[in-house]
Amino acid sequence: MQAGQASQDAQPPGRLAVGVATFDDLKAAIRAGVRDVVARPGLSLFFGLVYALLGALLIAGLVVFDQIWVAISVAVGFPLVAPFLAVGLYEMSRRLERGEAFSASDIFLVIFRQQRREFRWMSFVVLFIFWIWAYQVRLVLALTIHYKHFRSMEDLVVGVFTTSGGALFLLIGTLIGGFLATVLYTVTVIAMPLLLDRNVDFVTAMITSVRTVLASPLVMLVWGAAVGALTLLAIAPALVGVIVVFPFLGHTTWHLYQRLISES
Repeated sequence: MQAGQASQDAQPPGRLAVGVATFDDLKAAIRAGVRDVVARPGLSLFFGLVYALLGALLIAGLVVFDQIWVAISVAVGFPLVAPFLAVGLYEMSRRLERGEAFSASDIFLVIFRQQRREFRWMSFVVLFIFWIWAYQVRLVLALTIHYKHFRSMEDLVVGVFTTSGGALFLLIGTLIGGFLATVLYTVTVIAMPLLLDRNVDFVTAMITSVRTVLASPLVMLVWGAAVGALTLLAIAPALVGVIVVFPFLGHTTWHLYQRLISES
């Protein structure tokens, strides 16, 4: 079997052992993530550019179709689906780690093939949490600001940042959003690269991801907080920072997975 073909086939399932993460593991994964971006900058940044454009189009569509109420949740919540879209970056890191040569078409083919595997079921889980995130914003807005309709983004900004109800909305929304972000991170941070790498079902992948976070709560939650902070910083300048931050996070997540999951 050719090396390129071998890298496209997930490893057979086995008994998965979850390692305890240390900050040294996290530092090593970060260094490896940077190395992968530098090794293949064109393809890595391409994924970042596509992701940034998708985010910009989604937010623009919400504004155009008069769905201002969900703009804030999308601006913050949309990047939370990044693990699902990062499969191409995971595959790049896997092949770079093995020293395999590959082209862009090889990576795109692997992404396409995921629709026939457990990724399609995992996507429902991600999107379900995402839409809960979006609709809780509308509910909290209604309960705190008592709005009927925001005619423009300016109306929304004024209502949120210049009223006492807006301050309450930010407080409650941040707490609920933080909880949902933690849930989504916990069930996906290891599950996504695991689904690419091994023939496991999506329930097993989610359970393994949760086990990994619970085994090393401090390190994994620090990484989760870093992901959130970098994402917020990346989307602030009109999503431009996403072009670089997204591939870095994708490559780093793969290497963190590789350091923590093995067969016992």
